[in-house]
Amino acid sequence: MLRLAAEPAFVLHARAWRETSLLVEVLSEQHGRVGLVARGVRGPKAHQLRAALQPLQHVRFDAVQSGELAQLRSAEALDAAPQLSGDAALAGFYACELLLRLAPRMDPHPGLYRAFGRCRARLGLGEPVAWTLRRFERDVLDELGFGFALDADGDGEAIDPAARYVLDPEHGPRRMREVRGRDEAATGSGLLALAEDREPEDEDLASLRRALRPVFLHHLGGRGLKSWELVGELGRLVPRQKPQRDGA
Repeated sequence: MLRLAAEPAFVLHARAWRETSLLVEVLSEQHGRVGLVARGVRGPKAHQLRAALQPLQHVRFDAVQSGELAQLRSAEALDAAPQLSGDAALAGFYACELLLRLAPRMDPHPGLYRAFGRCRARLGLGEPVAWTLRRFERDVLDELGFGFALDADGDGEAIDPAARYVLDPEHGPRRMREVRGRDEAATGSGLLALAEDREPEDEDLASLRRALRPVFLHHLGGRGLKSWELVGELGRLVPRQKPQRDGA
């Protein structure tokens, strides 16, 4: 039996279970993704606890793990969850679903926890949605051991900003020599910008989304995400107009 005490976590998903309970999935800092059974939280007297178990909420919880699911003992909100709408809300749903599918249960990934926290904060601050998601996807791949160099191709050659690259999930970037299929490949300038954590131009940013989708589909076992179906193409999340920067 494992006791989880005062464990920080982000709520990824919650659904009704039986008459008064919830099944909750959280991404914890020290234990990775944890499945929780929250009993008796759907009654009128449990409003505060139920509110703390909504997706995107940052919480601290106590639980006892004795099987596949842990029994929740208590949970408290650590802040106010960002009130997202429109594209940002869809992006938040996507980020949660991606971790639900890829993050293994009870496998510590503190870096993944921090990456989700950064994504959540950026969405809450109204930062460009598409750029926020591409950074998050890059960090998820790196933290789960699926990442690859973005400034060199799979053969060790430096990325050419004027070229286009297919992203091989096992090999990394492969330079395209043919015109056919180039629209589904990442621009070299986009890959270099992502490697440097520098927001790329709109065309380059859109190319990253198209090129990264097959990589995630591979790691998802070929089964896509519901969020992909809901929004059709997440590429429609066009970056907002960049604000003027000091010294620009």
